[in-house]
Amino acid sequence: MALSQDDLLRLLRSLRSSDGIELVRSVAERMLQELIEAETAAHIGAEWNEHTASRTAFRNGHRDKTLTTQAGDLDLQIPKLRTGSFFPSLLERRRRIDQALYAVIMEAYVHGVSTRSVDDLVKALGGDSGISKSEVSRICGELDEPLTAFRTRPLDHTRFPYIYLDATYCKVRVNHQIVSQAVVIATGITEDGGREVLGTAVGDSESEAFWSEFLRSLRERGLSGVRLVIADHHSGLVKAIRKVMLGSAYQRCRVHFLRNCFAHIPKGTGEMVAATIRTVFAQPTAQAVQAQLDTVADMLGEQFPKVKEMLLDAKEDLTAFAVFPLQHWKKIQSTNPLERLNREIKRRTDVVQVFPNPAALQRLVTAILSELHDEWIAFPRRYLPEGSMTAIYADEHAGNTTRALPGTPNTTGE
Repeated sequence: MALSQDDLLRLLRSLRSSDGIELVRSVAERMLQELIEAETAAHIGAEWNEHTASRTAFRNGHRDKTLTTQAGDLDLQIPKLRTGSFFPSLLERRRRIDQALYAVIMEAYVHGVSTRSVDDLVKALGGDSGISKSEVSRICGELDEPLTAFRTRPLDHTRFPYIYLDATYCKVRVNHQIVSQAVVIATGITEDGGREVLGTAVGDSESEAFWSEFLRSLRERGLSGVRLVIADHHSGLVKAIRKVMLGSAYQRCRVHFLRNCFAHIPKGTGEMVAATIRTVFAQPTAQAVQAQLDTVADMLGEQFPKVKEMLLDAKEDLTAFAVFPLQHWKKIQSTNPLERLNREIKRRTDVVQVFPNPAALQRLVTAILSELHDEWIAFPRRYLPEGSMTAIYADEHAGNTTRALPGTPNTTGE
């Protein structure tokens, strides 16, 4: 859409009357609008009121778009089409994480729980023109449908021999009070060695009922083939695993176990005790792992009887990894694979500090996990060697449909 003589004269007058930043803003606004119109014409194959054989769609008005720049807010108009959709390539859409964060902060603003710092964050994210409830609803509506689809998608496209479970905590406003709520995350290793985010949920606590409901939802979505669940040793979580994940062994995270041991020994001896316990996980065979744990328990028992008791009580859960292929041992002894996810979640949630409601927290966490999941799928790198995965289900190929693993009954429940 070329500028008419009148448009040029009006632009010239506005430029003459402006100075500094306002001059830059006016020029940038007009230039971007012209680029948008030119891209629209190329997209549909026709200029305004042009009749061509290559036309693929018709214009249907415009919608307002405010673009925040260092020169100020630019008031642009995005062409609408009668069929299909169009969005200028030079105005890249926000990633889902940024959209979610933006929506969360705006929701806090609208609900009256924001502070001056939250107001500054809204402006930094492009809200110089103010916040309206309709804008909050629009952005949240655009996000919730795809995020809910991701969170509830079927999981029956492959088997997941290993799954990891962990939780982190965030502050949420519930019934006019600020409380700590658990964000639980499940990821899995596929039978070809890839990684996927399986699910997430926000709840009041890490109780058995909460974890059982979460694990059942994974099973209902088609999760199958699980041979080992790697997690921390919260009592509610362990009970839920043994109740819901029948036919699966439970591996207690060795990193969390070491931290639990530190509570019962003097600070100065922590590294020595940790190094001694780590030798259990450096053995070459399952038999050597079991024997080394007994040896380490005896060695530490004289000076730290509580640590010896903890080691012997946790022996079955700490060494569950040892019946699986040796190439997998380092990756299935702890929940460390979830650490990057937890760090990214905390980095984003720390910006908000206090979420206006649990739904806002779940929206942002799901957006973060969805982006990371897409990275794993789009740029696949085998987390475990593909050839090494076949041994996990070797018993099924031999005609046996179940496998008895440490700490679980021999059952056909899958």
